[in-house]
Amino acid sequence: MNPPVESPADRFAELLVLSRAGKRLPVEQWHPGHCGHSDMRIAADGTWFHAGSPIGRKELVRLFASILRREADGSHVLVTPVEKLDIDVEDAPFIAVDADWEGEGPARRIIFRLNTDDVVACGPDHRLDVQIDGDGCPRPYLHVRGGLMALVNRATFYRLADLALAEGAEPPGLWSDGAFFPFMAEAGDAA
Repeated sequence: MNPPVESPADRFAELLVLSRAGKRLPVEQWHPGHCGHSDMRIAADGTWFHAGSPIGRKELVRLFASILRREADGSHVLVTPVEKLDIDVEDAPFIAVDADWEGEGPARRIIFRLNTDDVVACGPDHRLDVQIDGDGCPRPYLHVRGGLMALVNRATFYRLADLALAEGAEPPGLWSDGAFFPFMAEAGDAA
């Protein structure tokens, strides 16, 4: 007797259950054939769109975020065990909307909350990189996973910058999980 054939709807429901349970899906292990474009995009403000309309259900955004992967060429895809679809990302796919910390100096740990309600502890595996844009303004990004980035929103970055300035490090920056993250690009760094 042959095992029952699993439908795409069954696989989607399975992914939804795992996502709801907060399980990290092994998207880096999935290598299906390319199936086209998802007709989805993530705007620079972190809003997810499908067919030009914003996706209003946060649970659905969280599910899609859990199957998001960055490819070696820098493109973004939504991937499941059976299909891979392109998705347009205007800047970073996530926004870090808040941060909290405990400890001081090298013993500090900074925890960021993303617009998807995921939390990421800044440290050697989840670096905070402050780039300088063409207007000389800082653009802080947090490495989330597998090359996926979160833009740190302005209010959160200003809170962290105030803390860094109060500590007086040269160059200004902060420690988290034993790593120091400068807030100024080094001379010669790309903007």
